[in-house]
Amino acid sequence: MRNFIVFNNTFVYDTYALIEILKENPNYRPYLDSNIMINDFIFAEFCYVLFRDKDPKADKYIQEIESFIVHVSPTVIKNAMEFRFNWKDRKVSITDCMGYFMAKELGINFLTGDKEFEKLENVEFVK
Repeated sequence: MRNFIVFNNTFVYDTYALIEILKENPNYRPYLDSNIMINDFIFAEFCYVLFRDKDPKADKYIQEIESFIVHVSPTVIKNAMEFRFNWKDRKVSITDCMGYFMAKELGINFLTGDKEFEKLENVEFVK
């Protein structure tokens, strides 16, 4: 991963969180001024959801979020895939596992509303 400063109000945003912000979910209002980090997997899933839902502002949202992409390290990939394998009965996505382990490596929280991650450390769970 490239070197950068991580501020206290920085989170790895899951696709769930990004979509809830676009839907103007009031529970996500406190995170509007936080620093956003995503990875390529989250970016890909975000694009897919916007296109699937035929969002008329998809191109605008995609352009706005591109600058927040941070590439993940091989260690994150390895740990995320081992975690996913061990949790295969819970059907967690590759994208969610990558986001969670990226946040762990950076020492920040993973912002999500996905119930599978609700009780894990380094998770900011918001519905």
